[in-house]
Amino acid sequence: MNIPENLKYSKDHEWIMVEGDTALVGITDFAQKELGDIVFVDVQTVGETLAQHEVFGTIEAVKTVSDAFLPASGEIIEFNEELENDPALINTDPYGNGWMVKIKLTNPADLDSLLSAEEYAKLIG
Repeated sequence: MNIPENLKYSKDHEWIMVEGDTALVGITDFAQKELGDIVFVDVQTVGETLAQHEVFGTIEAVKTVSDAFLPASGEIIEFNEELENDPALINTDPYGNGWMVKIKLTNPADLDSLLSAEEYAKLIG
């Protein structure tokens, strides 16, 4: 299981990579494997400011639809448009080209409540 050390993780299986006052957000390798083949990603929240743990979009797989939760409060400033044509990027490269949204952090203290790679590994067993 791929769990990069440089990221923070939510108990809802999202990851966040902070770069200054912005961050990329996606779902973990574990989450994409649990969902199976991803066929559609819907994010209608660009331009909105959401609180930590609020739903920022949905991920549709062959057999299910799952909400995606924001791991830290922020304004959704960009959606990864590559996912419109190739949602399976989340399956093939969840920590790279499969990122979902870029946010401008509004409460960096939220990051303190997230899990380290080691803590996330324990969570998923």
